[in-house]
Amino acid sequence: MKSKLNLNPQVIDSARDCAARIAESMQEFIDKHTTVSTERTILRLLGIDGVDEVETPLPNVVVDQLKDAGVLSRGAAYWIGNAMIQTELGPQEIAEKMSAGELDITKLPLASREEAEAKLLPVVMETLKRINEQTQKREEYISRIGEGRKPYLYVIVATGNIYEDVVQAQAAARQGADIIAVIRTTAQSLLDYVPYGPTTEGFGGTYATQENFRIMRKALDDVGEEVGRYIRLCNYSSGMCMPEIAAMGAIERLDVMLNDALYGILFRDINMQRTLVDQFFSRVIIGYSGIIFNSGEDNYLTTDDAYEAAHTVLASQFINEQFAVLANIKEEQMGLGHAFEMDPTMENGFLYELSQAIMAKEIFPKANLKYMPPTKFMTGNIFKGHIQDALFNMIAVWSGQSLQLLGMLTEAIHTPHMQDRYLSIENAQYIFNNARDLGSEVEFKEDGIIQKRAQFVLEEANKLLHAIEEEGLFRTIEQGKFGGVKRARDGGKGLEGVCVRDENYFNPFIPLMMGGVR
Repeated sequence: MKSKLNLNPQVIDSARDCAARIAESMQEFIDKHTTVSTERTILRLLGIDGVDEVETPLPNVVVDQLKDAGVLSRGAAYWIGNAMIQTELGPQEIAEKMSAGELDITKLPLASREEAEAKLLPVVMETLKRINEQTQKREEYISRIGEGRKPYLYVIVATGNIYEDVVQAQAAARQGADIIAVIRTTAQSLLDYVPYGPTTEGFGGTYATQENFRIMRKALDDVGEEVGRYIRLCNYSSGMCMPEIAAMGAIERLDVMLNDALYGILFRDINMQRTLVDQFFSRVIIGYSGIIFNSGEDNYLTTDDAYEAAHTVLASQFINEQFAVLANIKEEQMGLGHAFEMDPTMENGFLYELSQAIMAKEIFPKANLKYMPPTKFMTGNIFKGHIQDALFNMIAVWSGQSLQLLGMLTEAIHTPHMQDRYLSIENAQYIFNNARDLGSEVEFKEDGIIQKRAQFVLEEANKLLHAIEEEGLFRTIEQGKFGGVKRARDGGKGLEGVCVRDENYFNPFIPLMMGGVR
């Protein structure tokens, strides 16, 4: 289809090819390393769950013992598979005995890698079966009761109490929401463990736990039957436990997960080596499970200027796309992020926002783009804020966005009340209905403001990507070229949890998930 923005396809191809080479060079590093969180994820997928007497999750107990013994480089899968051979116990029983101090699996006789892998295979296949059943259940729900029209109306709940979140989420679904995002409690991304069980206290959000996922999933299934459309559930697969939470989301049938190759590095100061290794396994799980991932490029515009830094958003989208390709994620599962964050005092700011939104849709036509609302310049003036959100909604339907996180007129005042959320949903429904086919009706002036802006941003993104390829991604991040935030390769949180794989290392889930085994 001809570009309405008159974008040069050769420049798009150049940028995409360059991003692919950047991602592939990072994959060489990823394939040589593992992390404590990646190994804990393998244990969770093998069925190890629960906590010890001091509330330490059993996956942490096992991995910490292997790390302290200096043998984590061979991988948790090998050590559990070998222990199953030597003891005839299952993974959960092995973890419990390790926790009780009754078993040291590093002191058992050693079987070969192939023997350990064969012993684990039935357990691995049982987990894949469980995930596949959840994927099929999602498809059955959508086939039977249907779903909302795009852009999906995407709203948040953030009470801190999962049971109160359920009340608010069901109310939002009845008001018209299509996606419920349960905001994660402040700083959970910096915890190097996943809390256990249902939680009723959190600041700025609710703890992401497997039981909380289960509770909210059931609540949304129930209200979906009531309102006659499937309600998607979103949470965060990011931070120090990125792949673990992806595994929990796959098992409990989350539909959307915040997951970015660079976000934790830039905005949570998590070590870049740790994050890049963890994001690969998290994305393999997400791709296999039919989950849409949301990348976090919108956050760049909270720390950098939306006009001046637009090309960094596009460059990161290209990189996130190519990391996703390496994890075998379908284009339809790529919720690449961008945001409506121009200074509202800027002349023609609406035209620049429109240009960039249509540009993203033209460059990533099959992706389920995630479009984020104005936040940086929301002031507490609810009347002005409601108009800013209306302009954001207009661009969304005009440019054909997919996942529309609705702006709240009370942004910058408080966590939204149910009535605030209703007004935001009503605003979006009104505009989406009245301007549904606007995008297919309008052409743009040749070499006008809108076309020239998109062409300029694309050219600048292409230049930046080639500079990144020359410098290397690690060095680029150190220089602060994304979001204006500088991070050191050996700095940040979690580097001590990274180790080089030995020659007998294996992760039984990656080849099967990448191969699409059902």
